[in-house]
Order: sequence, then C-alpha cells, then structure tokens
Amino acid sequence: MDFIFIEALRVKSRVGIYPRERVAEQTLELNLTFGVPDAAAEHDDIADTIDYAQVISRIREELAVQQFNLIETLGEFIVKLLFDEFGAPWVKLAIAKIGVMKDVRRVGVFIQRGRNGVPPPDHAPTAGLPG
Repeated sequence: MDFIFIEALRVKSRVGIYPRERVAEQTLELNLTFGVPDAAAEHDDIADTIDYAQVISRIREELAVQQFNLIETLGEFIVKLLFDEFGAPWVKLAIAKIGVMKDVRRVGVFIQRGRNGVPPPDHAPTAGLPG
C-alpha cells in the first residue's frame, strides 16, 4: 500500500465543551496519513489515487459549518469522510487544538483506523504523528 501524508494542515473549527470554545472558531492542526491504491504510481494518473487537494478542501468545507463537542468526535468525522468519500483503506490522524490552555502548546487526539477491518500497516510513514 502506498501512502499520502498531509502535514501541519491548519484549519478553523468550532470544537469544545467550554463556553469560550463554543463562541469562537479555534485553530486546529491536522496531520494525516492515508492509504492509496498502488495503481496510482503504476499509471501516473490522478484518477487512480486520492487527490490530496480535494481532501483538504472537503475537510475545510465541513469544519467551517460543523460544530463538535469533542475533538475525538471531530477526528472520527474526518476519518469517516476519508473512508466514505475518498475510499481510503486506512487512515492515521493526529488533530490538535493550538494554544487553548495557558502553558500548553497543543492538546489533541490520535486516531488510527482501517476501513472494514483493514489492519493498519506496520510500515506506514508517520508524517508528524505519534509513533
């Protein structure tokens, strides 16, 4: 399996349970790695892979209108988007709120999922993701 990664994607979204988090957009940082078909490299054709520009656009579109209580739910939403709209067989995602607490640089979650029980590959690149 080949992989595409998107590193340090900054997006705006409303996420949180505290009143201060619900009234204003926050900056989130996303690091994604997702599987793509090997055919893309074989045929040198964008139609055989997942277009990362479309992935970024769809994430930005959705996060601009969605509101989440938990960053975990927001992360699962992104994973499902990659599975359902783009057909990714496997996704690794780190998503973090930036500067939401005094003396804390980032707070976030790490999610790794395979679609339809696909096991995560043991050799996937981490692109800014934990371990």
